[in-house]
Amino acid sequence: MAFVQFSQVSLAFGDRDILKNVSVNLASGTKAALTGANGSGKSTLIKIMAGLVPPDSGQRVAQKDARIAYLPQSGLTHRGCTLREEADKAFSFGYKLQEELDSIGDDLKAGNGNQKILLERHDAILTELEDSGWNRRSVMAEQVLLGLGFSRDDLERNCEEFSGGWQMRIALAKSLMVNPHILLLDEPTNYLDIEAREWLESFLNNFKGGFLLVSHDRYFLDHTINEVYELFGGDLHRYAGNFSHYEKVRETELETLIHEYEKQQAEIQHLEEFITRFGAKATKAAQAQERQKMLDKILENEIVIPESLKKIHFKFPPAPHSGRLVATLENITKSYDGEKNVLSNLDLLLENGDRLVVAGHNGAGKSTLLRILAGVDPDFSGSVRLGAGVAIGYFSQDNAERLKGSQSVLEEVESAAPLELIPKVRDMLGAFLFRGDDVFKSIDVLSGGEKSRVALLKLLLRPVNLLILDEPTNHLDMHSKDVLLEALQSFGGTVIFVSHDRGFIESLSTRVLELKDGAYRIFPGGYTYYMQRLEDEKNGIVPSAAEKSQEPQKNQAEAEEPSEGKRSWQEQKKFEAEKRKAEKLVSQIETDIEKVEAEKQEQEASMANPDVYSTGEKAKSVQKKIDELSKKLEELNAQWEEAALKLEEFN
Repeated sequence: MAFVQFSQVSLAFGDRDILKNVSVNLASGTKAALTGANGSGKSTLIKIMAGLVPPDSGQRVAQKDARIAYLPQSGLTHRGCTLREEADKAFSFGYKLQEELDSIGDDLKAGNGNQKILLERHDAILTELEDSGWNRRSVMAEQVLLGLGFSRDDLERNCEEFSGGWQMRIALAKSLMVNPHILLLDEPTNYLDIEAREWLESFLNNFKGGFLLVSHDRYFLDHTINEVYELFGGDLHRYAGNFSHYEKVRETELETLIHEYEKQQAEIQHLEEFITRFGAKATKAAQAQERQKMLDKILENEIVIPESLKKIHFKFPPAPHSGRLVATLENITKSYDGEKNVLSNLDLLLENGDRLVVAGHNGAGKSTLLRILAGVDPDFSGSVRLGAGVAIGYFSQDNAERLKGSQSVLEEVESAAPLELIPKVRDMLGAFLFRGDDVFKSIDVLSGGEKSRVALLKLLLRPVNLLILDEPTNHLDMHSKDVLLEALQSFGGTVIFVSHDRGFIESLSTRVLELKDGAYRIFPGGYTYYMQRLEDEKNGIVPSAAEKSQEPQKNQAEAEEPSEGKRSWQEQKKFEAEKRKAEKLVSQIETDIEKVEAEKQEQEASMANPDVYSTGEKAKSVQKKIDELSKKLEELNAQWEEAALKLEEFN
């Protein structure tokens, strides 16, 4: 059995211990995940396991001739040959063994050396070549490349023609083709779509060797691993079971610590607010200094817990009000070359509260459809009509490219935040992986992934009611995805999105729009229902008939509404007068809502005033006023909904 063993391995960067006496054994059959907060040293540990970084102390022992394949997070490029030729380089070990085999054959034929030893080595090489799949290397290469999303036509393309994400797929493919004894994968799913992730999941489930991987995809981990190693504070701890089981066990272990942490954080926040508010006032200077001493003492013994277990909650600003029909798309057709349609005669109704995921293979038109709906791509045929009061927020990876400037991350995000959310910006930045001094980084020095996270957070802070999200979970860790998911689940508007994270999709989607070969189907259930439906169709349990009939239809009044050109002069005059009246009513209610919301925010802000919260009678009076305003808002919202629906009849 092949193995790689580490005993008492330690490594420090300056005065910081990255690894402290870490011991672990990876062998054939190991199916493990490595987890830990960002910056905890996961990638460093994997590099030590791969033999690329020497530890300060301890031992690394690998079985002789053990094939160890390592895939880094990023940075690999391939050029100078075709994809097929590059894939063949994965079998270089086999070519070397074949050369040795030929040499042994010559020695045996010539009678050179110890014949018994030569024969034993000859048999060992033949066994190793057979076990490695050497004789089936061409077939294996094609299977792996096609499984990871390459087409047969891609096999003869030059490697330099592939983008960065596809370059990493090439590197992943080569790691798998080696058929290694030990496989070390650092974020292998980063550049994979759902189909490729599912193929990799199947590959790992059938893999005979051992593997250790880092991933932020909980669903992928739950379906591939049976043990978890957590790296925290330089220590490595093992937990049996899948990733969700690890999270439950770990949270139970740290329940008391988390409670103390949250209590301490509340105290820190309270002291910081007092110091900020009264530190510059002479009459309060002594009290502020005393509280600063208290704060310093707390910070000296600040409780630290893994980022994945911190309870950070994020809520969107209240979504502006919109009617039941958010968007109507009719006969949307799009072609990039004038010959083949990416989208053909697509009809879609988006209703308030929808959580619609757009599914399909790469190139099926998912991002194209989102750009059309967002108004970014006007080059299409058909029509897009937005409902009354719809305000769009659109996110794609291109958003990051437009972020420029010398301002800090904190300044950039605070400039986009509503006043009531500014005190929470630091927590939100922490949830989006900007922790400590990272918030003071200049926008211009951020990486593409960091800019993407800033752009996403800025979008989420805007008051919109239709979110169009193209791969929002890219560049987020598992904890950040959870924070985003919780916020989207409680979002008061409508969401249409594309994602390659199956767990995220299953937890959020309520409908599925499938794009395939220019055609489309709409499924009324969530993603779990959609996948089961596809499986049933594949097995012949249900027919694969189009489900466009599931789409809500226009009501009779909308279907039979005569065009303005067919109305008489009197009818047209009456129609326009009623429309103006409806518009005026909606506008008046919106004005009333804004006034009540502003008054409510003012009352809520006053609760932070010591003169209020320190006096029970005053606090009770303010809370009563807040409750009355909340009730008034509910009434106005109901009135607005009714008036907006009435107005839609005129559009």
